[in-house]
Amino acid sequence: QVQLEESGGGLVQAGGSLRLSCAASGRTFGTYTLAWFRQNPGKERDFVAAVKWSGGSTDYADSVKGRFTISRDSAKVYLQMDSLKPEDTAVYRCAAATPWGPSVRKWDMYAYWGQGTQVTVSS
Repeated sequence: QVQLEESGGGLVQAGGSLRLSCAASGRTFGTYTLAWFRQNPGKERDFVAAVKWSGGSTDYADSVKGRFTISRDSAKVYLQMDSLKPEDTAVYRCAAATPWGPSVRKWDMYAYWGQGTQVTVSS
């Protein structure tokens, strides 16, 4: 049973930083992908960033490129968020288990999801 558990969300002022963590357990992810998505009520689930578990290749949404950094160690995936903007406010969810490739930005390709952590950026 794969489990993903996010932590690290909170309230921060614009221009500030937060670091999200996703604890991943239950299987060996091998060449799979771990990713972060975000969503607001009534809105679509948007891709934020992804990292290939083996090799460390990364991909970022244009809206966060240069401000967010995704990384991973043996058991967790992190999302370092700097220069936060009010439009970054959302529930951030960790996702896992799709082969690396053009589909990494598509939320419906991921088999496993965490419950999410709220990030609120005040202006």
